[in-house]
Amino acid sequence: MKDLPIGLETFSTLIENDYVYIDKTKYIYKMARPGKRIFLSRPRRFGKSLLVSTIEELYRGNKKLFEGLFIYNKWDWNKTHPVIVIDFGDVNVKTKESLTRTLSFKLDKIAKRYDIKLTALI
Repeated sequence: MKDLPIGLETFSTLIENDYVYIDKTKYIYKMARPGKRIFLSRPRRFGKSLLVSTIEELYRGNKKLFEGLFIYNKWDWNKTHPVIVIDFGDVNVKTKESLTRTLSFKLDKIAKRYDIKLTALI
């Protein structure tokens, strides 16, 4: 029997380590259609990070991870897109200033990773 991925939030880890994964790529495929705006609201510990991780791997074109899933033969794997993920799970701010500092720090970290020069301040 496959292990349950309790507490895991990374799609690639689930797939590469053969954990149980309920295929929700049909819904991601529907959401990814152009011209649609989507608001996702879920309670804590309800899979938001895993969903974001799955979308991230999809847009980066990591086809191998999606073998056997709904989206595998439907997605244009020749097209990849840059993905920027900002995780606010570890953020605990109480003032506008601390939010600005935290957001600036996170954006600066992303900019360095992708060798992007930020020209505007928040």
